[in-house]
Amino acid sequence: MTFDRIYKGLIAGKEKIALVGLGYVGMPIAVEFAKHVPVIGFDINEKRVNEYRNGVDSTNEVGEAISKTTVDFTADPTRLKEAKFIIVAVPTPVNDDTTPDLRMVQGASKIVGQNLTEGTIVVFESTVYPGVTEDICVPIIEKESGLKCGIDWKIGYSPERINPGDRVHTLTTIRKIVSGMDEESAREIKRVYDIVIKEGTVQVSNIKTAEAVKVIENSQRDINIAFMNEVAMICDKMEIDTDEVIYGMNSKWNALGFKPGLVGGHCIGVDPYYLTNAAEKLGYHSQIILNGRKVNDSMGAYVADAAIKEMIEAGLAPKKATVVILGITFKENCPDTRNSKVVDIIKRLREYDIHPLVSDSWADIDVAKQEYGVDLLPFNEIPKADCVIVAVGHGEYRSMSMMQLKELFKPESADEEKVLIDVKSLYRMDELKASGMRFWRL
Repeated sequence: MTFDRIYKGLIAGKEKIALVGLGYVGMPIAVEFAKHVPVIGFDINEKRVNEYRNGVDSTNEVGEAISKTTVDFTADPTRLKEAKFIIVAVPTPVNDDTTPDLRMVQGASKIVGQNLTEGTIVVFESTVYPGVTEDICVPIIEKESGLKCGIDWKIGYSPERINPGDRVHTLTTIRKIVSGMDEESAREIKRVYDIVIKEGTVQVSNIKTAEAVKVIENSQRDINIAFMNEVAMICDKMEIDTDEVIYGMNSKWNALGFKPGLVGGHCIGVDPYYLTNAAEKLGYHSQIILNGRKVNDSMGAYVADAAIKEMIEAGLAPKKATVVILGITFKENCPDTRNSKVVDIIKRLREYDIHPLVSDSWADIDVAKQEYGVDLLPFNEIPKADCVIVAVGHGEYRSMSMMQLKELFKPESADEEKVLIDVKSLYRMDELKASGMRFWRL
């Protein structure tokens, strides 16, 4: 059986692509491919499917394009039988003990296997450690389908590189890694992705290499941010402004441009654990990667402790103070709350019997309540505060003037009793000093 005719069939409109998983990764891929070829978009979440059918994009990744797309959205797994090119893009989080949680990718493999037809190429995009696609996913698909990989169907891997909320570095403008189990599958997978990836694709020699690319590139970023977080903590103790240090450092041509911050989300806050867990099974214990994760995982508590200290020095009683947190998503201008480290700030404050009020117009109210037990308040319903923690760099927070920030505080409080915690260094130092407020920034 040959697999080199799928691309031609797609271009001719005779074959279909199917997406399994329509979240922050799968949805943009489905919509982009649908501009060129027939696409089936499958998700087990019927509510999400119905929203897409009605032109509502809860991920905010494709926006108004959702109402115009030709993607055939469905919650019926049998529709996968119509496709000869299946892309799996389901989440791969970690368990509470930071070990990889492969339940969703295993479940997707089972669904694909139950609806697989001969002559199909299956490509996984879900972030996994090297070996998962071939050692875990393939056996499940073979068992459920009764079809032999390499003979009846073929497997590939192409790690997602989408940056949620980024309107510059989008799916089509980020070079994409592609791989296949053999040269034939790799070549065909590359041809298919080249339909939509304007920047082009980079073919690597095997699936394990492609899996490693994703977890290592995010681990590298995690380590660099961890270094900057350590720098921020050192500068804090030395009473040096970290942002000014970074500004000076970045004047050199080879500066990397990293900044301190809360590192959460579905990739950078997770992928290092996938890499180190796999390494430990082979007898290697991480010396750098896990230490970087330890630093980054501690930053939420560090910010909360700084807020408490500033409140005490301002003459406030933290337990009686009204503390407001602006932002709960894991990054700016994005509704994604997965693995948000703002939650660590909330947890730390609660340990001291401080119960902050949280507002974030980007985040889903139901998700915040279900996942974190946080009741989000509309911005216009926030009570006047003693301490405001601007935790996420949403555009609406970044654009606020000092006067607007002051309006968030109790009017009867003196300026020096108003505590502003600027986690993302959104505001100019000279303006912060001129405001008269007590402030701290990472």
